[in-house]
Amino acid sequence: MKDELINKIKSKEFIVGIIGLGYVGLPLAREFLTSGFHVTGFDVDSDKVAKINRGKSYIKHISNDFIEKYVNKTMLKATDDFSEIKDVDAVIICVPTPLGEHYEPELKYIKSTALEIKNYLKRGHLIVLESTTYPGTTDGELLPLLQESGLVAGKDFFLGYSPEREDPGNKDYTTRQIPKIVSGITKDCCDLIDILYSQVFDKVVPVSSPRVAESAKLLENIYRSVNIALVNELKIIFGRMDIDIWEVIEAAKTKPFGFQAFYPGPGLGGHCIPIDPFYLTWKAREYEVHTRFIELAGEINTSIPYHVVSTAIKALNSQGKSIKGSKVLILGVAYKPDVDDMRESPALKLIDLLLSDGAEVCYNDPFIPRIPKTRKYSFDLESIELNAGNIREKDLIIITTDHSVYDYGMIEKNARLIIDTRNALKKKGIVNKKIWKA
Repeated sequence: MKDELINKIKSKEFIVGIIGLGYVGLPLAREFLTSGFHVTGFDVDSDKVAKINRGKSYIKHISNDFIEKYVNKTMLKATDDFSEIKDVDAVIICVPTPLGEHYEPELKYIKSTALEIKNYLKRGHLIVLESTTYPGTTDGELLPLLQESGLVAGKDFFLGYSPEREDPGNKDYTTRQIPKIVSGITKDCCDLIDILYSQVFDKVVPVSSPRVAESAKLLENIYRSVNIALVNELKIIFGRMDIDIWEVIEAAKTKPFGFQAFYPGPGLGGHCIPIDPFYLTWKAREYEVHTRFIELAGEINTSIPYHVVSTAIKALNSQGKSIKGSKVLILGVAYKPDVDDMRESPALKLIDLLLSDGAEVCYNDPFIPRIPKTRKYSFDLESIELNAGNIREKDLIIITTDHSVYDYGMIEKNARLIIDTRNALKKKGIVNKKIWKA
C-alpha cells in the first residue's frame, strides 16, 4: 500500500482534503493547488464555503483571481458535507485550538473533527494534524478516536503531525519557503507525510515523533512570548528612566552575534503567541512541573494594555482632561501591520478597557472595516474614515498597529495628542511633545 500511495502522490493523482479554511488552511490549499494537486476544502462555516465556490477569497493575501482560477479548473472546491472525506486521499486538519476561560486547552474542534473523520475513514487515508496543541495530542487524543473505526494506524491508515508555521503578511518568507516539520505515528506514516509535503515545500524536516513536532511548535512561540515580554518590561523600566527603548534595541542589534531584536507594543496578538505557551503550561501540571518562566511572560504581556490605558490617563490629565468622556481614536485593530487578521489583537482589550473607563472610543483600520463579535468581545463598531476632520475632533489618538498605508504626517499634523505604541512616528522622523510612548 505504501508504494502505491507514493506513486499516487508523485503523479499528483492524490486528492488533498483540508479541514478548516482559515488563515492556515486556505494558504496551505493554495500551495497544494499551485503544486498540481486537487484540493477539497472542508469548513463548518457555510459562508466561507459559498465564497470559495463562487471564486471569492476572504483573506487579504489570497486574491479572488487565484481562487476563481482553480475553482474554474475544477481543482478546488469547498464543502460543509464531511461525508466527502471518503472521496479524498489525505485529510489535513487546520482547525482552531483556543484556550478556555481558565487558560485550559480547548480540543473540542480537534475531537469533533476526528469523530467526523472516523465516520468516513478508509484504508490508505493519510491524516495530518497541523493545529497547534500540547505534546501527546496526536498519539494520545487523535489516534485512539480514529482507531475506534477498527482500522489501525501505520497499517490501514497513516497518521502524523506537522505544525503550521503560517505568518500572515510576511513579505520575506512565503508558505512554501518556510521549512516544514513532519512526523508520524510510525516510520511509514512519517515517510508518506514527508513525501506529500516535499511536493509542496522547499524543505521538509522529519523528526522522530509527533511529540517532538508538537513541542517544537510550542518552543518557537514560547521563545517569542518570553522575549516580547522582556522588551515590554524593559519598555516600562526604561520609560521611567527617560530612555528610549527603541533606540536601545537599535543599538543592541548592531552586535553580530548573541542578540536577536524583539520589539515592544500595546500587548500580544495573533492566534499563536498569546495562546500556545499555555498549552505547555497546562500539560506540564500533569507532570507536577510549574512553568514559572512561561507564566510570568504571559502575565507581563497581558498587563501591557493596562499600561497603555494608564499612559492615556496621564496624557489626557496633562491636557486637563479626564479619560471619562474623552474621544479616543484607535488606529489599527489588526494584530500586526498590513493584514486583515485581528485574532487576539491587544487593540480589542484596549478598546474594552477604555470603554470601561468611560471613554468614547472609535477606530480606523483599512483592513478591518468592522469588528465582528469574538469569543471575548462584542463591540458594535465600524471603522471610521481617517481624515483631518475626524482626527482633529478627537482628544487622543492611539497608534496600536503601524499599518504602512497610514499617512503619519497628516495624523501628527492634525492630532491634539498621540500615544504611539509602535514607534511609528519616530521611524518617520516625526518627534514632538504631543507624542507619548506606551
